[in-house]
Amino acid sequence: MTRVPAVLLRHRVTIEPNLGDGAYGPAYGPPATVRALVADRPQMIRTPDSRTIQATATVIAGPEIECPVGSRVTLPDGRATTALTVARHAAPGLPVPACTEVMCQ
Repeated sequence: MTRVPAVLLRHRVTIEPNLGDGAYGPAYGPPATVRALVADRPQMIRTPDSRTIQATATVIAGPEIECPVGSRVTLPDGRATTALTVARHAAPGLPVPACTEVMCQ
């Protein structure tokens, strides 16, 4: 399986994985900075709980990132967003790269 070429991952984002709810609200894991490609554009999406909502950014990163829905994602411009949907793309045997797509609010 091939990966997204590193030359395409021009940005750096920080991901704090969602660990669930704690006594004081959402709990997040330790931050990890990863290389990614960020597209800042509004897009209507459907969340896993069937709500239609507007995403403000799309983050494309390598297939190994840990970013469950609800994770805090800090974009290159410093804006903190929330991961609305996470899709892992892979096509074993085909000449297309594997990646993870995160839609952020």
